Amino acid sequence: MQTSGDGAYVVSLVIPAEPRWLALSRLVLSGLCQLGRVDEETLADLKLAVTEACSNSVRHAYGEDGGGWIEVRYELRPDSFSVEVADAGQGFRFDSVPELPDRPEQELQDLREDEMGLAIIHALVDDVEIGAGAEGRGTRLRLRKDLAPSPAG
Repeated sequence: MQTSGDGAYVVSLVIPAEPRWLALSRLVLSGLCQLGRVDEETLADLKLAVTEACSNSVRHAYGEDGGGWIEVRYELRPDSFSVEVADAGQGFRFDSVPELPDRPEQELQDLREDEMGLAIIHALVDDVEIGAGAEGRGTRLRLRKDLAPSPAG
């Protein structure tokens, strides 16, 4: 773990793109949340969002043969928690990412599995960015959850 000059805690993790490693991504998240003002409800939202983001890489990035890696970078600041999930797999069509939370309920029921994961992430966090991974390969998903201000006193 590193601390930045502005008081942020930063942890980077590289895991195989296999389902059995998703629990480790949640454990690191839980441990880091203990250092800041992250309530149980926010922690639960972040766990689900990170699980969905990592699961998308596991299911879609490297095809049926797998064999790739997922990089997860956590950043805890006094006012927010950010997580970046990146892979170097097949990538994602960035020009077709819909604004999922505003869809009518019937359309949400018709979403593909990967779209549903993105809809869940959008609903749980305050900001989502999707782009190309390192060197233009794969996918990078960055999510941010704002944290409640600390109580006065």
